[in-house]
Amino acid sequence: MPNSEHIAIIGAGMMGHGIAQIFASHGHGVSLLDVSEEILAKAVENIRANLTLLAQNGIGGTGDIEPTIKRIKVTRELEEAASKAQFVIEAVSEKLDLKQTLFQKLDAICSSDTILTTNTSVISITEIAAKAAKRDRIVGTHFWNPPYLIPLVEVIKGEETSSKVVDLTADLLRSVGKHPVTVKKDVPGFVGNRLQHALWREAISIVEHGIADPETVDDVVKKGFGMRLPVLGPLENADMVGLDLTMQIHNYILKYIERSTEPSPLLKQKVEKGELGFSTGRGLQEWTHENMKQCKERFLKHLIRWNREQGE
Repeated sequence: MPNSEHIAIIGAGMMGHGIAQIFASHGHGVSLLDVSEEILAKAVENIRANLTLLAQNGIGGTGDIEPTIKRIKVTRELEEAASKAQFVIEAVSEKLDLKQTLFQKLDAICSSDTILTTNTSVISITEIAAKAAKRDRIVGTHFWNPPYLIPLVEVIKGEETSSKVVDLTADLLRSVGKHPVTVKKDVPGFVGNRLQHALWREAISIVEHGIADPETVDDVVKKGFGMRLPVLGPLENADMVGLDLTMQIHNYILKYIERSTEPSPLLKQKVEKGELGFSTGRGLQEWTHENMKQCKERFLKHLIRWNREQGE
């Protein structure tokens, strides 16, 4: 599989076009499918803008931009996109029935040795594959946004996914510069989102109960323990301070930490009032056009700097 020549990406939205960019940048021919001509056109514009930004920051060269774009063929026809692909990545909306129907169709269209993957961030791979005939070749590949800058890809083994498919998928991802990790059990949220949303649940709870305001919560993460996370994972940190101390802390604090199995009342209230965050200018915090722009730019600059340092 690492020698696969053609990759099909189903869905050209926020994640799909970035994933297409990864494979095209590493010499693969890519078919990028979406039902919307407008989304496909925007996807190509976004890829060109991404590549230009990277080149301006010393990642890749300007001479690589147009050859990369030319390796990407956009289409609205599923059979045209997937029938000759050796590797297919689904990046459509997080709707189980939509994904199940798509994999049924891919099962019929694709060669029997084509690997079919889903970029779902939380839905069970086993459930997504349930209506397909050849379920052993369906595997999860959870990229993180923006996929062309964040190296991690969670490779999730469904109940019927073959170990060979998992290994071949990881090999292909490594060949295009990604850092694949294998998730051994197909559980909702996999590893990354279970960790991320455990933190978000506690962060929202702290605001809800008046312990601190949203800006303070974010500062505690960004200027405190978050500074350790790129080089010291939570389990490394537990071993570093000692599991005896970790247990002493847990004996005291766990009973005070948020453990609700339902979304926070504060979160529900915000959604009901239409206070959705960036899209409405108000969420857990107030957002102007300028500070939204600054937030996005700060995030991209951080990721670009990290990627540039890795290449030095």
